[in-house]
Amino acid sequence: MDYIKEFKEAAEAFQIDGEVVDIQPYGEGHINQTLLVTTSKKRYILQKMNTNVFSDPDSLMKNICYVTEALSSKGIETLHVVPTKSKSSFLKRKNEGKEECFRIYDFIENTVTFQKVTDKEVFYNSGKAFGEFQNYLASFDASLLSETIPNFHNTPKRYLDFEEALRKDKLNRAKDCQEEIDFILAHKNTLACVVEGMKNGSIPLRVTHNDTKLNNILMDEKTHKARAVIDLDTIMPGSMLYDFGDSIRFGASTAAEDEKDLDKVHFDAELFKAYAEGFCEAVYKSITPRELELLPYSAYLLTMECGMRFLTDYLSGDTYFAIKYSDHNLIRTRTQLKLAKEVEESVEELQTIVQKIYKNLI
Repeated sequence: MDYIKEFKEAAEAFQIDGEVVDIQPYGEGHINQTLLVTTSKKRYILQKMNTNVFSDPDSLMKNICYVTEALSSKGIETLHVVPTKSKSSFLKRKNEGKEECFRIYDFIENTVTFQKVTDKEVFYNSGKAFGEFQNYLASFDASLLSETIPNFHNTPKRYLDFEEALRKDKLNRAKDCQEEIDFILAHKNTLACVVEGMKNGSIPLRVTHNDTKLNNILMDEKTHKARAVIDLDTIMPGSMLYDFGDSIRFGASTAAEDEKDLDKVHFDAELFKAYAEGFCEAVYKSITPRELELLPYSAYLLTMECGMRFLTDYLSGDTYFAIKYSDHNLIRTRTQLKLAKEVEESVEELQTIVQKIYKNLI
């Protein structure tokens, strides 16, 4: 494909330096189409935004600009939104009768991303990065942000979606996953703690990233220390517990999300400790006692939520998550529920770890 021919006009609608000399696909993202634009003077990241997933690009880009400007004002390295020549944060245009949306960021040079946890130091660095992200934005009024994906981490609502998919059982699949169904049904009353806490004010509303996977941090290519948090599309108001829990769900597992051999799938408490050390080192002055208490629970909650979502999609006919084979979402469900069970059984141990970390910091 001639990417220069297809995307040059879009790139040139922005306030970029130099002449476009090359455009090539970049990265491993699955939502937006990401391209590396090279000009005669510097490099940029051009993204064609997926408006099927993010149907309100105006609110999405407003959220990103709010957060990146707040970080930049504190001298923190972050994504820089390059404006269009008409001074908009993104380009909206018609192409063959269809609306397309593009944005451009400066390319952050001399960085790498990790697709999986390679050692405790890398996971510690990621915990510190997402903790600093929380801490730097602790004074930001999260109510200014739009909820671009309603109920994204509303776990009780995710449970109701699961119940509805189970009731309909469109493809008669429930008979193949009764053990997983029974596990989720038995844990119905363990899922509302954070949502209820945010409603009654015991858990503060904060800026949340909502996709705190390791590969959403740019690390310095030499030191492997975090440089910038990226992929800000899911920035929304929420709880820091969502970000902590999702990082642990992804990074403290001994196996891939779709590992078929469950004997390989375990929750690694040492990796939890490494991440918690980095995270708490950053947030210990701004975290509340209730948030600190619930850090281990959040690892259980977000893992359960993800498992429910996978099983809901499996029962509904695989309409949300991309799959490579017919029971892909069921395999993903099983890994998540095994992890959730192990976290649940380890909560007291994990609370001891967190309390010890915190006491060493204050």
